[in-house]
Amino acid sequence: MAQVTAPTPSAHAGPGLLQRIARDQPWWLLPATVVTVLGGFTLYVLWTAFVAAPPGSANHVSEWGPYLSPFFSPTIWKTGPISPAIWVLWSPLAFRGSCYYYRKAYYRSFFWDPPACAIGELRHREYHGESRFPMILNNLHRFTLYAAVIVLGFLWYDVVLAFLSTQPGSRGHLWLGLGTAIMLINVTLLSLYTFGCHSLRHLVGGGLDCYSTARLGVTRNRAWQFVTRLNNPHPRWAWLSLFSVVLTDVYIRVLQHGVFLDPHVLL
Repeated sequence: MAQVTAPTPSAHAGPGLLQRIARDQPWWLLPATVVTVLGGFTLYVLWTAFVAAPPGSANHVSEWGPYLSPFFSPTIWKTGPISPAIWVLWSPLAFRGSCYYYRKAYYRSFFWDPPACAIGELRHREYHGESRFPMILNNLHRFTLYAAVIVLGFLWYDVVLAFLSTQPGSRGHLWLGLGTAIMLINVTLLSLYTFGCHSLRHLVGGGLDCYSTARLGVTRNRAWQFVTRLNNPHPRWAWLSLFSVVLTDVYIRVLQHGVFLDPHVLL
């Protein structure tokens, strides 16, 4: 009888490199990283909006030439009694704070509820889900989405104004600078994060049982598929947009302090 030789295991069999690295890390590493990043982001937002005062700024507004920091857009006022950031930051922060992905991240990292998949509950309390204050406020996520979309529209408007600079000496020219590139990347990442939202996915078509019998069913199905493609890497957009919005503000503040001039060309 002929013998059959078993195939040699492939070198690529089993978990990939990233999976093996993630598996070998201690369970507390990810929660500690999330606490550090989200905690640092919160402190930076409070500092840049209400404490830091760039040279020549009006009421802490971070702007330079055609560039406006996303933390101050839209600028309700520049001479009011408090920083105009208070009228802007509440909506994107509420949107992120009630985001389904971020809820998972900070429930595990800040509240250890639970801290990881293979780690049991560290708090032995009666489970109430999100039915009590303050967690019940997370149910307002869809409404914070509407507010975040409005703010996002202003950010796109700021990018257009940055390219079509109205500054003296550049009026009527197209401003192509490092700052415009950073602002464009930032608002693009924010758009990918916002329009990949779980609530938006449900809103455009996720709540339908049958597209073929629904009004505008084909259109809603296509919209649902589009949002679903954005939703799959939602955690990636969440973190990248978090870093990009800070980078944009930092870059504009560096320009405001005169550390260097924005490299740009006029067309």
